[in-house]
Amino acid sequence: MWEKLYSKNGLAAKHIAQELIQLDIGVKIPRVSDYSEKLNFGRGTVQSALSLLEEMKAIKLEARGHLGTFLIRKDNDLLSEIAGISPLVGSMPLPYSRKYEGLATGIIEAFESKGKKIYLSYMRGGLNRIETVRTKRSDFVIVSKMTAEKVLSDYPNLKIIKRLGMNSYVSAHKIFLADSNEEEIRDDMKIGVDMDSLDQRNLTFMEFGGRNVEFVNVNYMQLFEMLLSKQIDAAVWNQDDRKMDGSFKAIDFQSPQAKKISMDTSEAVIIIDGDREKEILEKWNSVELEKILEIQASVETGERLPSY
Repeated sequence: MWEKLYSKNGLAAKHIAQELIQLDIGVKIPRVSDYSEKLNFGRGTVQSALSLLEEMKAIKLEARGHLGTFLIRKDNDLLSEIAGISPLVGSMPLPYSRKYEGLATGIIEAFESKGKKIYLSYMRGGLNRIETVRTKRSDFVIVSKMTAEKVLSDYPNLKIIKRLGMNSYVSAHKIFLADSNEEEIRDDMKIGVDMDSLDQRNLTFMEFGGRNVEFVNVNYMQLFEMLLSKQIDAAVWNQDDRKMDGSFKAIDFQSPQAKKISMDTSEAVIIIDGDREKEILEKWNSVELEKILEIQASVETGERLPSY
């Protein structure tokens, strides 16, 4: 049956599928003559295309005499596939905190509420995620404003298309201490740093650069265990990580530079390949950022269960 899409009727079906995605179930669809005029196909071709979409179980129509023809059922995923509209694929941080779980839930639900499919992958390290856009493995990535601005200076073809506002990425970064009896960073302490995380790396070096400390390269997913076993004495990390926040003493940054850039690490932004701006913006502009942030907040407070 899919081979029929390569016929003239199939070409018309592809165009009509794009039109039907935008319609709500229960509404009257345009007349055959309307589609014929708009899409420049003959009336017979349009009628055959609608029949093909019904045959493929993408839609179910009901003729109601002089009232017209109504859309009784549709499968937006199947319509999108027929129309050749690929779902967006995005990459965001590993969902280890309620804030990230809320952000993932908000994005998926916001797109699904508009009848659109979206796929999210979860990956450690903003630089790793940005590389997926550069190599066309992702349509968009979510990183902090700080990471975005650093990377855009190196890759001018990349572009920020959406900013989600303060505290949409992290609430705050803190310095976590392995020993609860410590009050501050001392000389000769071992400081954990993840070289793949631009935010964590820059905050760490801004705060401790020039100090008499030893930097230990560690995957940020291992920070908790390294602090717990006292293989490191301190590490900069996100206070939204409830496991960290509930287990170790946290102190504030002392360096003015670290305090300043920590503000830019709190905002989530969406980066794309600028050559695809029109295509991707068309899909992102169909959803409301306010809805995403509202869902994120409700997941953070526990009012809504995460689903991503």
